Amino acid sequence: MACACSGGKTNLIYACSGAANTGFLADQVARQLMKENIGSMTCLAGIGANLSGFIASAEGADRNIVIDGCPVACGKKQFEARGIPFDHFVMTNYGVEKNKTAITGDIIVDISNKVASAITEKVCSLN
Repeated sequence: MACACSGGKTNLIYACSGAANTGFLADQVARQLMKENIGSMTCLAGIGANLSGFIASAEGADRNIVIDGCPVACGKKQFEARGIPFDHFVMTNYGVEKNKTAITGDIIVDISNKVASAITEKVCSLN
C-alpha cells in the first residue's frame, strides 16, 4: 500500500528493535512499511545517541513515524526528550502480548496494513 497522498514528502520510520517479541515485531512492521514506500527506515539508536546527523534528519523530515514494541515506549521518549514531532504506534495496542504472542508473517502483514492505513489517512486528511 503506497502512500498516495504523501506528495513526495519525507517520511522517516524509526523502530524499536528490543529483545522481546514486540521489539522484533516493531522492526518487521517498519521494514514492511519501507517496502511499501510509506517512508524510509532510519536508525532510532542514532536519535538516542544524540548524533547530529540523525537529529538533523528527524528535525527536517516532514513526518517521523516511531514504532515502539511495548508501552515502555523507548522511541517515543527519545523524540519527546528532543522536542521533535512524531507519530507513534505501539505494537501491544494491536493485541500482541509482550513475551507471549508468537510473531508470524500474518501478524506482521496485518499490523503493517493497519499502521499504513493510519498513516495514509492522516496524511490525506492534511492535504
